[in-house]
Amino acid sequence: MTLPIVLFLVFGVLFGLATYSNRHHFSEGTTRQVSAAEKDPMDSRLAWAVLCSCLWPLMALTGAYSFWRRRSARVSTRR
Repeated sequence: MTLPIVLFLVFGVLFGLATYSNRHHFSEGTTRQVSAAEKDPMDSRLAWAVLCSCLWPLMALTGAYSFWRRRSARVSTRR
C-alpha cells in the first residue's frame, strides 16, 4: 500500500475512535435507547472504527450537517 492510502485508513480509525461516544450525531435520524436484549452486533467501538476507516469523509460531512441543523434549530427556538 502506498503512504496516502495508509494515512487515509489510519486517520479514519482515529476519527472513529474519537467520535464513538457521539456516533448518534452521524446517523440518518434520531436514535433510541436499546435494551440489553436488543444489542446490535455493529454497536461496538471496533465496528465503528472499522466503518469510519473507509467512510470518515462522509461521516465528517454528515456530522457537520447534523451540527448545523441542531445549531439552527436552537437559534430558531430562541426567537
